[in-house]
Amino acid sequence: MPELPEELTLPEGSVPELSPAVPATPRDAATVVLVRDGIAGLEVFLLRRVAGMAFAAGMTVFPGGGVDARDADTSVAWAGPEPAWWGRAFHCAPPLARALVCAAVRETFEESGVLLAGPSPTTVVGDASAYAEARQRLVSRELSLAQFLAEAGLVLRADLLRPWANWVTPAAEPRRYDTRFFLACLPEGQHADGMTTEAEDAQWQRPADALADWRAGHRKLLPPTWVTLTELAECDSVANALATPRSVARIEPKVVRTAGALRVVLPGDPGYDADADQGAPG
Repeated sequence: MPELPEELTLPEGSVPELSPAVPATPRDAATVVLVRDGIAGLEVFLLRRVAGMAFAAGMTVFPGGGVDARDADTSVAWAGPEPAWWGRAFHCAPPLARALVCAAVRETFEESGVLLAGPSPTTVVGDASAYAEARQRLVSRELSLAQFLAEAGLVLRADLLRPWANWVTPAAEPRRYDTRFFLACLPEGQHADGMTTEAEDAQWQRPADALADWRAGHRKLLPPTWVTLTELAECDSVANALATPRSVARIEPKVVRTAGALRVVLPGDPGYDADADQGAPG
């Protein structure tokens, strides 16, 4: 894993002054790193969250969100690796693994308009805009993913996803997530639009350029996003990224106050086990 740079700090006030006596239980969540081949190499789809969000306000992130109880619905038509396979990849029980994959597909559709599903186990939707009304009903929770896919006669394409990482919000943060990261290629014919009320900006960008924007102060990144962009900057194509061997381990960062700044440290880094303020890079 790339070493976090010292300049990756959190804004003052983003970390609670007092840690909770009993850490909050992390909520299961899924994030999908959408990639495509651009003219100058691999590009990734990024959203800048609106400043008023309760979590990760103003940060540049990938599409994703919390698991809904209905994501565990076993009636979903499914193609690709079975939940037991995903459970082994993410070190969790198959029912949770199923819910995580369903949440990944649902959140990607809600936040980017990209639908990882098709009319058969070997096809994928070519123009997801035809399901715009269903997308809004998913966002408002009027419709579950299982209901949507059944009504539309679509099959969830779990084989279009790859397990990438598992990041957990630090114990000191009151709002915590246990987030599994997936990698997926933008299906041919589909368009990522970023039409979500949770984002004020959306664009495709080469990972190296996104990191350059962060260094220049034009983007704010959380550790999982910085690490993922750094890893993908080493991939020259989507095929290369999808073929990258991954061994997913649970990573729970901490935040330490040094030299008047809040810096993020990872397990194994100096200062990780020292007594210090801790907060949430999420």
